[in-house]
Amino acid sequence: MTNAHRVVVLGAGYTGMLCAIRLAHRTRRDSVRITVVNPSVWFTERLRLHQIAAGQELPGHRVPDLLAGTGVAFRQGRATAIHPDRHTVEIDHADVLGYDTLVYALGATTDTAAVPGADRHAHTLDSTGAAMVFAARLDEMEADGGAVTVCGGGPTGVEAAAEVAECHPGLRVTLVTNGLPGADLGAKARAHLDAALDRLGVTVRTGSPVATVRPDAVELLGGEVVASDACLWTAGVVAAPLAADSGIAVDDRGRLVVDSTLRSVSHPDVHAVGDAAAVRQPWGQLHGTCQSGMPTAAHTADEIARALRGEEPEPFRFGYFHQSLSLGRRDAVTQFTQADGTPRRACFTGRAAAVYKDTVVGSPLWVYRLSRRMNVSVTLSKGGRAARTAVV
Repeated sequence: MTNAHRVVVLGAGYTGMLCAIRLAHRTRRDSVRITVVNPSVWFTERLRLHQIAAGQELPGHRVPDLLAGTGVAFRQGRATAIHPDRHTVEIDHADVLGYDTLVYALGATTDTAAVPGADRHAHTLDSTGAAMVFAARLDEMEADGGAVTVCGGGPTGVEAAAEVAECHPGLRVTLVTNGLPGADLGAKARAHLDAALDRLGVTVRTGSPVATVRPDAVELLGGEVVASDACLWTAGVVAAPLAADSGIAVDDRGRLVVDSTLRSVSHPDVHAVGDAAAVRQPWGQLHGTCQSGMPTAAHTADEIARALRGEEPEPFRFGYFHQSLSLGRRDAVTQFTQADGTPRRACFTGRAAAVYKDTVVGSPLWVYRLSRRMNVSVTLSKGGRAARTAVV
């Protein structure tokens, strides 16, 4: 395929993998060569990293194995520069990979630069390795009944605090958050979440931002000091600097600014998906979740296939459908939402919600398997009337 259209996908996370596999199926009769670039051969299930952080063992999956039989090539290495004018990507500051179409799927990492000390003294859930380091630290503390602080009251922080408390009942777990944990939930769902955290022995500190992370404590802006033998930082994310450093238009958080079809507004041959893209819908800005990320990946694969066949582009439409949080292995809360993520009245909790979380919102591996043979829908809602006006 010397004259094949070259598609390079940067990142083998949830969105990069789906985009590559779906695109391979959509273009199986076309002259297209797809390459996925990722620093590690191991696929990271970010939605389950809080389980690994709590000390649970989960099966590992290799990226080449997940791509086997699709025709997609895997290139292990880190993308260190993009040269949009030359249509090339540098790998590990050495090798050069050319592209005709680039899919930017590098996601985002925890923002530890916003608060002094977080980058030096806090753990993150940015990778399987980072989660395992935190898990090892918890094992060291187990005998002495140490204190654990989880900073950030969003879904990652809530799930991590609950998981750690359930797996390590001898540790003192404190969830530190400026607002309420699960603030986007409705009243009934939030009450269940609060009761679950109380049942698990998690102490919740709200109303005061973290001022400093110290080796042995977390200091709040109001002066309160919370003892901490291990701190897990989950408050805020930031995109990788690669796009900005390469001259591609980004927003103030480093995400690629895209048009209604998810193509870069400055470089139309670059598409962005998942947490790496600043995606607007008529009802507002998408926030980083797997629920919204997977649809961006599927849409981008479809858009590239359409473009190769000379078909007209279609705008991306999306609306949120639910928010589901695990509260340990046997409890969870699922809040059904409007397209913009605000809560509806309906929710369910407890064991039923835990089963729902594992089956509907769990691992995407079954989606990858089916996507080899068919176009699998990964969008639970397209937002209805709220998302029908295209964003230019």
